[in-house]
Amino acid sequence: MVTDRPDVVCICGSAKFSTEMRAVNREPTLAGVIVVAPSEADEPPTPEQKLVLDDLHLRKIDLADRVLVVNPGGYVGESTRREIAYARAAGKPVTFTHPR
Repeated sequence: MVTDRPDVVCICGSAKFSTEMRAVNREPTLAGVIVVAPSEADEPPTPEQKLVLDDLHLRKIDLADRVLVVNPGGYVGESTRREIAYARAAGKPVTFTHPR
């Protein structure tokens, strides 16, 4: 069965780069790519909510064809490193906005 499904990219990165992640989302979306990204909130999540959000983001990686890491200055935090490892273990290509 042939499908005409658009490419799906999952954006990963530190919550401190939420502005950069929103900007990175625009170009692929306008090019017809489905973009899934971390959820945003006005205040930091509770520890329990963070566990739920972290697991949910791994499911977003499962849905994606590839992962794009937003890493200004080359920064990759602990959660993002875990997501990268998860994506690579699943055979998903991983690219970065800034060289590492």
